[in-house]
This record gives sequence, C-alpha cells and structure tokens, in this order.
Amino acid sequence: MKAISYSRYGGPDVLEYGELPEPKVGPDSVLVKVRAAAVNPVDWKCREGYLDGMFEAVFPVVPGWDVSGVVVRPGVSVTEFAAGDEVIGYVREDFLSRGTFAEYVAAPVRTLARKPRTLTWEQAAGLPLAGLTAYQVLTKALRVKRGETVLVHAAAGGVGSLAVQLARHFGARVIGTASESNHDFVRQLGGEPVVYGAGLVDRVRGLAPEGVDAAFDTVGGEALQASVTLLSPEGRLSSIADPDVLTYGGLYSWVRPDADDLQQLSDLADQGVVSVHVSDTFPLDRAADAHRLNQTGRTRGKIVVTVPWEPEAEAQSPAEAL
Repeated sequence: MKAISYSRYGGPDVLEYGELPEPKVGPDSVLVKVRAAAVNPVDWKCREGYLDGMFEAVFPVVPGWDVSGVVVRPGVSVTEFAAGDEVIGYVREDFLSRGTFAEYVAAPVRTLARKPRTLTWEQAAGLPLAGLTAYQVLTKALRVKRGETVLVHAAAGGVGSLAVQLARHFGARVIGTASESNHDFVRQLGGEPVVYGAGLVDRVRGLAPEGVDAAFDTVGGEALQASVTLLSPEGRLSSIADPDVLTYGGLYSWVRPDADDLQQLSDLADQGVVSVHVSDTFPLDRAADAHRLNQTGRTRGKIVVTVPWEPEAEAQSPAEAL
C-alpha cells in the first residue's frame, strides 16, 4: 500500500511517501480503506520525538490517528462492523506504528463508530480526535451544565470550535478566545469571541463579572494562568495543553478512544448539532506540507489529508481470510 512514514524522529522532512506492507488485521480489529485522515498537533509532536517517554515507536511509523473510510475486512471476532460499512475512528494504540496516513489501516473496533451521513469524508475525518477531546473534557472533566458560563481557549481551532458547539448544545454560555479575524466564525458557532493577548482577563471580566463556571484550556502558559484568575469560587478547570493545571487544582485531560462517545458525536453531527470546518486539504503525498501548516498553530478548524481511493473489487470475509 502507499503510505506516509518516518524512520527517525525529526522535522517534516523525515516524512516519506512510498510502499509499505498492508497491515495485518487482528481478531478484534477491522481493515479500513482510508478516504481521509486529519492532522492534529499530536502528530507532529510524536514525529519530533516529544512523546517518546509515553509511546514506544516501532519504526517505520505511519503517523495519524484520525480516519474516515470503509471497512474492507473485519477480524474474526468482530460483529460490530461488516465489509462496506462507512466508519470514522480515533485509531490510537499504545505504541506508534500503524497510523492512518496510508491507504489502509488496521483499526481496533474500540476506536471506531459509524460515519455521520451528513458529513463529507474530509469533515468526518476531522471529527474523532478533536470531537472526542471536546466531548470528554466538557462532560467528564468539567461536567458542564445548562446555564453555566464556559471559557474556551482557541475557540476557532480544531478542538475549540467543537467545544463551543458542544457546550452550547449542553445549554451553556460560551466565551471563546480567538484572533480578531476569527471572531465572526466563533459567533457562527454560538460563542462570544474575545481577543487574545494583554488585557484578556479584563475583557472576559467585562462579559462575565462574577467569573466563569468552567475553563477549557487548549493553549497552556498565559492562557492557563488567565483561566485560573477568571474562575468563579466554585469554578472548574481543565487543560489539554499544560500539565501545570494540576498545580492549580485542575485536571490534565488526555483523550481516549471510546466507541460509545464517538458514536454520540457522529449522531450529533447527523442531527446538525456539530459541524466540522475543514480549512485545508492535501493529497497523501503532500502530508509533510500538511504537518508544516498545522505546526504554525494558526489554522481555523481542521487540516485534512485525502487518500486516492477506488472501490474494492470484492470484500473478503473473515472466514476467507483464515
């Protein structure tokens, strides 16, 4: 199969486009023919070796955890999906090797849900990691309730834009930090935008004089410190970007694959509750350019890599694969 891979840590230039063996499919996995794969900041952080202490890298590593595609072959114990099913997935395992920037990926069923019918392949690929992050932080870490005020940092980004939509769906008021050029976009999502930078605390205080009930930090550093200052006396704080949140009594949140949560997100997309904004798309052989753009940190919504695709001539059953 054609795939993007890297055989050592480094910058975007270590990404190579070429042939790799098709992945083997375990009993609890399915072989997915990839239509699109989204880029996330964690992809280039893994590529540069920043997460080497967390994930063992089995080189060559195919990057990417987000995917939309079609099931080609289910594993022998899989009953949840059949050949031909359209799926999305946050295909993270506890090691780096079998990613989604390829024509095929072997995906454990615990990482998959059915693709939203109303989203394109590109939009669907941008939903899993960012959507699960937003959903799990809002519902499990921050426990956002109707009538509360939530501060979301980087509200125009991949995670932030979905967090704004979900928090509004849960009945919360949302204040979102964003560059001025993205303010109309944040308003369209249902948030109240405020500009980053000096004076942020005063600007948010002007909108929420008694403080915010929950703060969702996706940036870290000064944004985290501002969030602490802006919390109401009983306010809750979670960060996906800065472990220093623990020193302030908040929660450091890391998204995990969860098929039920992902199906909830897929259903919400079909109900029109959440949408995915795709800012840029790149063909698979230009994945390095997609990484470079994501690494600037100045994108709106999601960056997606598309994979050349032709229907399978004939899907293979689990019995035939034995």
